[in-house]
Amino acid sequence: MNKFIFDMWPFLDKAICNNIKRATRPIFDQYVGQYGIESIEFGQLTLGALPPTFQGIKVYEMLEKELVIEPVIRWASTSNVTVNAKVHSFKVTVQLEDLHIMLKPRVTLKSLVPSFPCFANLCVSLMEKPRIDFGFKLLGGDVMAIPVLYQYVQDQISKQISILYHWPKVIQIPILDGASGATKKPVGILHVKVIKALNLLKMDFLGKSDPYVKMRLSGERLPWKKTSVKMSNLNPEWNEHFRFIVKDPDTQVLELHMFDWEKVKMHDKLGMQVIPLRLLTPYESKLFTLDLVRSMNPNDPQNKKNRGKLIVELTFDPFREDNMSSDGEGNASVRREADGECSGGVLLVSVENAEDVEGKRHTNPYAEVLFRGERKKTKVIRKTRDPRWSEEFQFMVDEPPVEDKIHIEVKSKRRGLPFRNKESLGHVNINLVDVVNNGRINEKYHLINSRNGMIHVEIKWNTV
Repeated sequence: MNKFIFDMWPFLDKAICNNIKRATRPIFDQYVGQYGIESIEFGQLTLGALPPTFQGIKVYEMLEKELVIEPVIRWASTSNVTVNAKVHSFKVTVQLEDLHIMLKPRVTLKSLVPSFPCFANLCVSLMEKPRIDFGFKLLGGDVMAIPVLYQYVQDQISKQISILYHWPKVIQIPILDGASGATKKPVGILHVKVIKALNLLKMDFLGKSDPYVKMRLSGERLPWKKTSVKMSNLNPEWNEHFRFIVKDPDTQVLELHMFDWEKVKMHDKLGMQVIPLRLLTPYESKLFTLDLVRSMNPNDPQNKKNRGKLIVELTFDPFREDNMSSDGEGNASVRREADGECSGGVLLVSVENAEDVEGKRHTNPYAEVLFRGERKKTKVIRKTRDPRWSEEFQFMVDEPPVEDKIHIEVKSKRRGLPFRNKESLGHVNINLVDVVNNGRINEKYHLINSRNGMIHVEIKWNTV
């Protein structure tokens, strides 16, 4: 790492100095014209030829989607920063030189994501007061040569930096946004009631349309959800309920598409409409009467045609922020409703990785998650005994799964041959009562029917 920084330092020096100039330009400009100041500009600005060096790094191994390191950084800089100010036609020069710094920061990279640079946020705090030494010249005289002033300035700088950044205070620097790979977590459930439609288009020449509605939330790759088909009906009534997991109510929209069912040919599109979730107030049901259009292109002349109306009711229930509450003795317990029962919610199962799995004929592992008859699978990773998936699956339930178990099995799959193309590498059954009571578990489990295999799983229970 030190060799890498040393080779990159000439370029980093120029880049950092250019950023400093851009950042300080507005600050300098706001003082020009005040106190007789006519101009302020950099004379020289360089961080020197010597880069910071890492004296050592401590790494914390945690069962979390983050990496925590504590490096010891020393920088014996040969920097030279000169600022020239013109005050009442007199030139005043201020110079900062020979900057020496010793830091012990804690750096946390989180959340780890499968997009470069592989972490979404950079969190930095200091584990102890920094040690800073520098030379400071004003009008050619070394101000820091004054003993009392030197000690005072050193103490004040270290003190102020510690106040701002000493652990547990953290400065967080966002690296990736949601579109760049930092996957957003579920924040609530959208309840959709498709009530009825009115005055739909007649698509069949010899009969009426056979309408049904498809819907999904934007930004998701999950399958569309569909109502039943109402045969030969231009004013169908469904009164059917659907639920969606919401990740970003400020930007997501509910897409609704009306189709005419056909037995043989492709289904005809009757119309569509969208509802932005930002129109909803949490926990309040809202009725929408939507004019169906051909497309969301405002310049589409076909949108002027009357295609009928669709009536739906939406309710957004955010997850509780206090899923866990303390009983006064440090024990966590699930918040209950007034009648003593907990509402439904979402079970989030993150299959992180496995270790020391091995098949008899091939080892191309993937994980299969089975809960209440619903089966979901991770991707297959070829030719490895230590696969890393980091995939999350979601299961919506109407009541806390305190009596349920979740079955996770690691399997191996071989392409091509139809016989013996799959085999089990081990499995585990996890009781969910602890997840419901504590809100979350994050554990490594020994795989049953595996010699040394282990699997790392995180399970969360979010209630509404």
